[in-house]
Amino acid sequence: MPRSMPTFFIPHGGGPCFFMEWNPPDTWTAMRRFLESMVQDLPARPKAILVVSAHWEAEKPTVTSQKTPPLLYDYHGFPPHTYALEWPAPGNPELAQEVQSLLQYAGIETAHDEKRGFDHGVFVPLKLAVPEADIPTVALSLQSGLDPQRHFEIGAALAPLRQQGVLIIGSGLSYHNVGALMGRVGPKGAAEFDAWLTETMQAAPATRNAALMRWSEAPGARLAHPREEHLVPIFVSAGAASNEAAIKTYADEVNGAAVSAFRFG
Repeated sequence: MPRSMPTFFIPHGGGPCFFMEWNPPDTWTAMRRFLESMVQDLPARPKAILVVSAHWEAEKPTVTSQKTPPLLYDYHGFPPHTYALEWPAPGNPELAQEVQSLLQYAGIETAHDEKRGFDHGVFVPLKLAVPEADIPTVALSLQSGLDPQRHFEIGAALAPLRQQGVLIIGSGLSYHNVGALMGRVGPKGAAEFDAWLTETMQAAPATRNAALMRWSEAPGARLAHPREEHLVPIFVSAGAASNEAAIKTYADEVNGAAVSAFRFG
């Protein structure tokens, strides 16, 4: 049997942050380097990529089914050149259909979207990870309500894709207090929540998964995530990993706020 692809929970930065100047200039450098190495460091190149984006919520888990998805420049107030970025990766209607089939088999109502393109939670990190834009890619929405257990179940339903060479990525941020990340306020709760998340992810899988379902009880949780849409993709990644261990693959501070990434399997 071929080796299963791992799953990831990654930070995708702030808007098009990797493609513009910042002060200090190294604000996003470590995150950029991590994203650039993520696919290169895999034991095999993915046949396709499925990204669960923090920037898309729908009543039902919805998958992009375009053959040639456009880019959605869904950020505001950035330099004009960032609205002309390109990442022309193909879509994969067949994978989109299989995503729907797996979810339906698990009793999860689903939908597809033939018009939606890739939001910046998809194309910004993948423009670094796959600059050739040659791996077919599909995006999957979060489900409205952001229930941890439901998103864990979504991930578990999609786990068979890993055996087919599909790389499943949860794209968000482990710390998402925008004022702190942009340097406007202090990073309250960042160290406490990152310490809890790191300890939780390094625990035995059953312990880890149970603790993730109670994430809002963690130290600094609501300071780190006033609204949790940027954390929810981690539940999908953990669900797709089942009982496999997780490792911390990236750690840095962005304007004093601790940010992490994790790999399962």
